[in-house]
Amino acid sequence: MYKNSFKLKPCAGIISALSKALHQLHRYKPERRWFDIRYVMLRIGPYNLDTQVALAPMAGVTDRPFRQLCRKMGAGLVVSEMVTSDPSLWHTRKSSYRLNHDGEAEPRAVQIAGGDPEMMATAAKLNAENGAQIIDINMGCPAKKVCNKAAGSALLRDEGLVAEILSAVVEAVELPVTLKTRTGWCHETRNATRIARLAQESGIAMLTLHGRTRADAYRGAAEYDSIRAVRQEIEIPLIANGDINSPEKAEQVLEYTGADAVMIGRAAQGRPWLLREIDHYLRTGKKLPAPERSEVYDILKQHVLALHQFYGELMGVRIARKHVGWYLAAEPEGKAFRKFFNQIDEAQTQLQAIDQFFANAHAA
Repeated sequence: MYKNSFKLKPCAGIISALSKALHQLHRYKPERRWFDIRYVMLRIGPYNLDTQVALAPMAGVTDRPFRQLCRKMGAGLVVSEMVTSDPSLWHTRKSSYRLNHDGEAEPRAVQIAGGDPEMMATAAKLNAENGAQIIDINMGCPAKKVCNKAAGSALLRDEGLVAEILSAVVEAVELPVTLKTRTGWCHETRNATRIARLAQESGIAMLTLHGRTRADAYRGAAEYDSIRAVRQEIEIPLIANGDINSPEKAEQVLEYTGADAVMIGRAAQGRPWLLREIDHYLRTGKKLPAPERSEVYDILKQHVLALHQFYGELMGVRIARKHVGWYLAAEPEGKAFRKFFNQIDEAQTQLQAIDQFFANAHAA
């Protein structure tokens, strides 16, 4: 049974020590890496990931089309948008899309959120029956509508309830259970190390830590001292998250914290190729060139087409607008085009507009 093996973790300490040693070697030989760091794998239960790069779950962003795109771009682990632990709400259109994993590569990771141990355990079971292969518990979302329901990062104020939820979910399924959380509710009550120990003792297979408190939301800069402190406390795999927006930053965070991998969130919006750039840099010490404009066009158009196909024309057109805005945010004519694009209501017209934008840019 997978869940019982997680509690023992006989090899985790060795893997962690080797990972730290390899990160130290990177500092002295950054120009030539004679080993491939991927061989010090991130292991989640039975799943060996061939990269140190993961995609963060983001509500309204990491739907199936974006997850599949980011997997192609180099993410070894992609996690679904947060799904409520209340099954009575799963009949809604939003939940039906979030629970759709048709055609996705393994491992299929689903994030659940809630504040009731029994309900969270039930949600984990139902998601497992629906094809989930990893259950991720959300204790990091800072949104008011989530925290007001005593879920997400609000749980960090009640360590006893945290322990109950973790144990209930781990015992409910024969799948790896992971946890994504923050450094604490606020700066004065940071408790990441205690939460991390609870997670390991409960049988959590992997921990992802965002370097901000709930009070920070997404303001200011993420801090990595807490992640570094957690690394010294636990042996299960640890992923660092928060403000990792370049290959160099990814390496710096790994070296400083001793984490096993990095998780990329907002920086991948409109830049999914960032994932492969980070993966390549961590393996070789060399930077990939920026994607050619023709490739950006292909990625963007295929992404929009996938959104149309997944959601249907009405919703697909609406959802495509924000993604196109992210892709073209840095373009000189991007602002004017976004204003025009956001008024388009037909899928085919959206695709034609993208064609014309890139054709005009090429002619210029």
